[in-house]
Formats: sequence, C-alpha cells, structure tokens
Amino acid sequence: MEIPMICYIVVSTFMFFAGVYGFVTRRNLLAILISLELMLNAVDINFVVFNRYLFPGQLEGFFFTLFAVAIAAAETAIAIAIIINIYRNIRNIDVEQVDKMKY
Repeated sequence: MEIPMICYIVVSTFMFFAGVYGFVTRRNLLAILISLELMLNAVDINFVVFNRYLFPGQLEGFFFTLFAVAIAAAETAIAIAIIINIYRNIRNIDVEQVDKMKY
C-alpha cells in the first residue's frame, strides 16, 4: 500500500511553518538555526516526494536532495562557528545582544 502524496505534503507544510514560527519568535541564535534547518528539511522532503510521484524512474530529486543536505551541513558548521565566536565576544547568544558587537 502506497502512501498518498498529500500526506507527505501535509507533513512537509507543518514542518516548514513550524520552522518559520520558530525563526520569527525565537531570540536564541541556536534555536533560530534549528528552525532554519527544519525549513530546509521540509523543502528536501518536497524535492523527494515530487520526484517520486512525477518522475518515478528517475533520481534527480534524490541527488538534488543529497546535494542540499550536504550544503545545509556545511552551512550549519559555519553558523555554529559564527555563534561560538559571538559567544566568546559577548558571552551571550541572544539576537538582541548581538548589536553590542558593533562597538
């Protein structure tokens, strides 16, 4: 029994909007980064699902998703390095306190 496409789309939509909500409402840089990763994973689910249902014999969506996951991992490593540097300078990772680095 195959799961309908709409089930994947609904899960992906909830994931994406949970990420958007977390991105907008959180003040901690790590929580914002996690929300951003949640949005990227929702997009990756859409790539795989649409590839599976629109082009069942081809693997472009899967390879594109693997490439997107690799880029997201690199982006996360760089973002965590930046957050660590911010913490070393101001001993806080709240978004409202980052403007202190200007002075």
